[in-house]
Amino acid sequence: MYKLILASQSPRRKDLLAKAGFKFITLPANISETPDKNLNLEEQILKIAEDKALACIEQNNSLKSNNYLVLSADTMVIVDGEPYGKPSDKAQATSYLQLLSGRGHQVKTALCLINCKTFEQARELTTTDVFFRSLSSEEIQCYVESGEPMDKAGAYGIQGLGGTFIDRYVGPFDNVVGLSMESFQRLLKMKGWQIESE
Repeated sequence: MYKLILASQSPRRKDLLAKAGFKFITLPANISETPDKNLNLEEQILKIAEDKALACIEQNNSLKSNNYLVLSADTMVIVDGEPYGKPSDKAQATSYLQLLSGRGHQVKTALCLINCKTFEQARELTTTDVFFRSLSSEEIQCYVESGEPMDKAGAYGIQGLGGTFIDRYVGPFDNVVGLSMESFQRLLKMKGWQIESE
């Protein structure tokens, strides 16, 4: 039986794990989330997730060689093959939303699990197709002023006010929130790793 460590400060990821009944400790890792341009897009996202998990272990020596599983994730919004992470300011959030208005995009979330005892890894990438309705300038401005877009990939939260912009989606909803629980549980089952639950 393993103790789960979440290497993320995302309140959405915490909420998804808690609602699924998992016990976990949150230990966010500080890393640069700049994608490695030598890798293809999906490998870039997987690498950032892996780097977060490795940094969490490096920054918390007590995890090493013990019964801990470190879970990390990285979410990117992809438009025309280009990745969009969290906006740096309101102007960038506005431009992201203008770009997404009235069209489809992909949300890709990479998960990485590392066993601190064996350093064995499991990684998976999940994609959801999301389609926005057309947004007015006023809607975009009000949404940006709400502050919700500022810590979210692509400058919107599907589980919050941003959900009203969605015409439809194909794929897991929680993947757009930031953590596909189906993917997470599949990785655990594949490796035979069991986690303490509430």
